[in-house]
Amino acid sequence: MSTRIITVSLNPALDQTVTLDRLTPGTVQRAQSARIDAGGKGVNVASCLADWGVATAITGLLGADNAAAFEHLFAAKNIEDRCVRVPGTTRTNIKLVDESRGETTDVNLPGFTADASVLTVVRRDLRALCADANLVVLSGSLPNGLASDAYVELLEALARHGTRAVLDTSDAALTAALTAPSAALPYAVKPNRHELEAWAGRALPTQADLLIAARELQARGVKLVVISIGEAGALFVHGDDALHALPPAIHTSSTVGAGDAMVAGIAAALLEGANLEATARLATAFATAKLSRAGAHLPAWERVQQLAIATTITRLN
Repeated sequence: MSTRIITVSLNPALDQTVTLDRLTPGTVQRAQSARIDAGGKGVNVASCLADWGVATAITGLLGADNAAAFEHLFAAKNIEDRCVRVPGTTRTNIKLVDESRGETTDVNLPGFTADASVLTVVRRDLRALCADANLVVLSGSLPNGLASDAYVELLEALARHGTRAVLDTSDAALTAALTAPSAALPYAVKPNRHELEAWAGRALPTQADLLIAARELQARGVKLVVISIGEAGALFVHGDDALHALPPAIHTSSTVGAGDAMVAGIAAALLEGANLEATARLATAFATAKLSRAGAHLPAWERVQQLAIATTITRLN
């Protein structure tokens, strides 16, 4: 089995996190602090995997005009950089952290515009990278210019290669991917409640409702369904098995990238051949561990393992 994971980031972002005592709309605000991190879902996943010691390569798109922060991160963490540079700038996501409420307000700015030709280049590079990797993580939104079925095109190519894919996206891109022919479906998906409701076309207020929707995805051909439900943890569904993972309570420094850390934990567990409970523990520990750190970075191995052990697992069937 390959010990390498490929991540795909078609719409990365520079995350500018501004921390405020209290966010009061319509007033002049004085920030406690501000920082800028190379981010976006696929980049965050690669960063956490690298922290865990997994050999990682990243492909996708980067704006040529402001790629330096990403290049620095990739070099610092020994992530193989196979991203295609496109004209323009990678977008900036402004995250306003209200410390008094423990809430984050996101303002996502526009970035570069891509077209079908660059997706062809990414697909070619992905095929080459898969020569020594059997697990690919596709994460994040799609940039302006790409059709909503862009992930479907990549998933079809991975399916032809026999490569397992983990998908974490939303809105039209998620709907397109989950309504694709069964042969092109991802091996695993990680929607949150809102994203799953958008796909299902109905409210999913209870755990039982979420489990029914997960079973519907399984019936379509998705093998592993993980549904994140915020502070309440996540549901993990595979085969006939289903469980709820509840994270231990810890001090939260930043929730930015916690979902991406969970995706990285899922991928790391799949690479290890872990069973469902071990996958749930590791994925939840990744997400929880990230809460104590700014940026998409994990603490030491020992701390992640402590959190995995402290995760409460409840079987649902």
